[in-house]
Amino acid sequence: MKRILNWAAAIACVSGVVLQAKPLEIWISSFQDKVYYEEVVRLYQKTVDKDFEANIHAFGFREMPDKLAVAIKTQADPPDIVQLDEVLFGTYLSGEVPFVELSSRIHDAGLDKDILPQRLPLFGRKGKIYGVPQSLSAMVLYYRKDLFEELQITPEDMATWDSFVYHGKRLKAKGQATIALDPTYFEILLRQRGSDLFDEDGKLFPDEKLAIETLNWMRDLNTDGIGVLPDRASIFDPVFFNSAVSSGEILSIIGADWYGLDMLQQFTPELKGKWGVMPLPAWVRKDGSLSARTSTFAGQGLLLYKGGAQVDKSWDFVKFVMTDTEANVRRFVGGNSFPAYMPVWKDERMLKENEFFGNQRFGKIFADLASDLPKVVMDPRRPAAVFLFQESFFSSLMYGQITPEELIKQMRSALEQTPAN
Repeated sequence: MKRILNWAAAIACVSGVVLQAKPLEIWISSFQDKVYYEEVVRLYQKTVDKDFEANIHAFGFREMPDKLAVAIKTQADPPDIVQLDEVLFGTYLSGEVPFVELSSRIHDAGLDKDILPQRLPLFGRKGKIYGVPQSLSAMVLYYRKDLFEELQITPEDMATWDSFVYHGKRLKAKGQATIALDPTYFEILLRQRGSDLFDEDGKLFPDEKLAIETLNWMRDLNTDGIGVLPDRASIFDPVFFNSAVSSGEILSIIGADWYGLDMLQQFTPELKGKWGVMPLPAWVRKDGSLSARTSTFAGQGLLLYKGGAQVDKSWDFVKFVMTDTEANVRRFVGGNSFPAYMPVWKDERMLKENEFFGNQRFGKIFADLASDLPKVVMDPRRPAAVFLFQESFFSSLMYGQITPEELIKQMRSALEQTPAN
C-alpha cells in the first residue's frame, strides 16, 4: 500500500508539472502600452489570481500584422492575446478570421450593455464580434489656447466649419495658419457628415457627391493657406511637433482622446497649460441643421488568437482589462486613452481637471460627446483604402495634381483587386 501511495504521489507530481499553465503571450501594438499592461498584470495577480503570469511583447503599429502573419503561418510561439488597431483589423477579414468569435462571451460579461454601442461592433463583421474596443476614439479640436487669446479668437467663433474657414482666411491675412492637415481627416470628416468610406454592402464611397465635396473642402484649406501640410504629411510624426507645433505655426489639430493624452503631452511638454480642447466645429446642412460635433478614426482593441492554447484564461484576463475600474482608470490617467467602457466614466478621476489642458475637465468633454459618436463601417478593404489614400493620393490632392473625381476613380480601380468578402 505504501508503494502504491508513493507511485500516486509521483504521478501527481509529474502531472502537476505537465499541466502547469504557461504564461500568456500578449502582443500589443504600442510600445507606450507596455508599461500599462505590465501594471495591469500585477493588478490582476493582486486581485484575481496570484499565480497568473504573462509575457508582454510590444511591436510597432505597422509591424504587428507582419509578426502576426508569420506566427499564424508557422505556428511558432503564437500569441494568446493580440492588441490591434481598428484600421488594421480589416486585413484579417478577407479569408478565415484567425481570432475567436466573442459574441457570447461579451454578452455573458455584460459588455454588450456596458461598451458604448457605436464601438461594440468595431472589431466585427456580419454580426460576429472578434474583439473588444478599449478606446472611445472620439475626435475633438485641440487648439492653442494661448494663441487664440492673443489673436482674440474664441472656441465659440469656431462653432461651425463655415465660421472656421471665415476666421481662417482672416488669420491668413495676418500670416497665421489655422490648422494642420492630415490624410486621416478625410475619413473623420466623412463620418462627421453622416457617411463613410464603405457602406454595409461593401460599396466604396457610398455618397460619392459628399466625398468629392469633402475632398474639395480639404484641398481648399491648403490652397487658401488656412491649413498647412506637416513635414512628411503626417500629424503623427515627431518632426511635426518639433516644427509646426512648437513654433506656433498652426493653431489647431483634429485628434482623438488618445492623441491628446499621449502624443500632445509626450511631444509638447513645454506647452503644458497652453492647449485647449473643444468639440469639432459642426457642418451646416442644407436644411440649416447642424451635424454632430465629433467623429472617430482608429483605436485599439483586444482579440484572442484562435490557435491559442489558453483561450478561457485569455478571455478572463481580457474581461478584467475591460471591466475592472482600476484598470480602466489607469489607462486614462496614465496618458493612454479614454475607455469605451461606460460604467467607469462616473469615476471622479476620469472627470477631474487636467493641468495640461488649462484645467479643463478633459474626460467630461469626451463623455459628453460620446452619444454623438458615429459608427464605423468595417470592411476587408478598409486598410488598403486608408493607406492608399494616405500614401498615393493625399499630397497630390492637396497640391492640385489630381482632382477629387479622378482620385475616387483611381481608388475604385485599385481596390477592385482587393477581396470584399
